[in-house]
Amino acid sequence: MVFEQILDILYALGAILVMVLIFLSMIRALVGPTAPDRVVAINIITTYTLIIITLIARIYEQVYFLDIAMVYALMGFITTIGVAKYLEKGALDK
Repeated sequence: MVFEQILDILYALGAILVMVLIFLSMIRALVGPTAPDRVVAINIITTYTLIIITLIARIYEQVYFLDIAMVYALMGFITTIGVAKYLEKGALDK
């Protein structure tokens, strides 16, 4: 009983720490001198958001949050590929 409460507190503290890291990555995305720097920062934000979703799934013991995390990860991956292709070639259809 006490061990589970300690784990829940640690998960909550981990989520707060990840939110601080998301904030720092958002600053990097806004300040980033080049477009690739901004893309990497947004990709990091996506990864941190996945971590928070999985922590929420563990805290509330709801497995369907992991399905949402999988879909979010796929969307983030496809978006990153699309932006990288746009930055390289100047258009998405070439």
